[in-house]
Amino acid sequence: MTTIICGVDVCAAWLDACVGGAGGEFCRVENSLAGVDALADFCRRQGVGLVAMEATGGYERLAFARLWGEGLACAVVNPRAVRQFAEAMGLLEKTDRIDAAAIAWYAQTKRVCAQAPASDTQRKLTAAVTRLRQLTALRTMQSNQRRLVDDPDARGSIDELLGLVARQIRAFEATILALIAGDPVGAELDAAFRSIKGVANRTVAGLLAELPEIGTLSNKAAAKLTGLAPLARDSGKRTGKRPVRGGRSTIRSTLFVVAEVVRRHEPDFADFHKRLTQAGKPKKVIRIALAHKLLIRLNAKARDARNQITCPA
Repeated sequence: MTTIICGVDVCAAWLDACVGGAGGEFCRVENSLAGVDALADFCRRQGVGLVAMEATGGYERLAFARLWGEGLACAVVNPRAVRQFAEAMGLLEKTDRIDAAAIAWYAQTKRVCAQAPASDTQRKLTAAVTRLRQLTALRTMQSNQRRLVDDPDARGSIDELLGLVARQIRAFEATILALIAGDPVGAELDAAFRSIKGVANRTVAGLLAELPEIGTLSNKAAAKLTGLAPLARDSGKRTGKRPVRGGRSTIRSTLFVVAEVVRRHEPDFADFHKRLTQAGKPKKVIRIALAHKLLIRLNAKARDARNQITCPA
């Protein structure tokens, strides 16, 4: 049975919805509670089985959560992938209505599946980790500026701000620890990750917040999701280099840093680094390889922990 899909183009003010691709039923509603309720009524009248919407910097969150609450299955798709698909199919024009139709067409062609909404704990953890990262960046920026300030009043202002940021950082760190400890799966994954020497609080929090699928994916899928999978670039007799690109950049950046720490404590990581260095591999390749090895280790630890929860001995 073919699922009827509604594509939704999202912006700060409007939700543009089109059912069944180009030429299908179309409606525009406000991106508000009342507007989403009107969109839900529209979808039910059309017999929609899946609502697909673009990720739009968070503007899609209200519609995603509200429609799931109304019993309508939803999925969030990559806007760049949708645009490239539309252009490949000859849709060079771009309007909100065309974009909504393209999203529905893309979801139908790719057989996009519904994505269950995150739990309250997961949402809170993600928000806390994001804010902690922002505060840490602010502290670094203000500390660097302070070194160049001679005026006592200006320096006092920076010190006051740094004090506030430090208190908020401590508060969010405590919140994150409590959220992880209070979640059975999170607590098990926390213990599993920490069995690798060099993996500490922020690494665990980042993994649980920004890579919640860890332990449910194959190693290849996990590497591709984080942008650490070498991608083939061959053509005819030419064998190109295998670059890495895409993926979740925040997790990848974390793994780059933590892999260097783990290398100092885990003998197999140190031996791996030594072999690559002696083989003359570029430093960037070694860095990626170490991060990839760490990700695979973390994914295996998470898989074992999840299996232990599901099927305890």
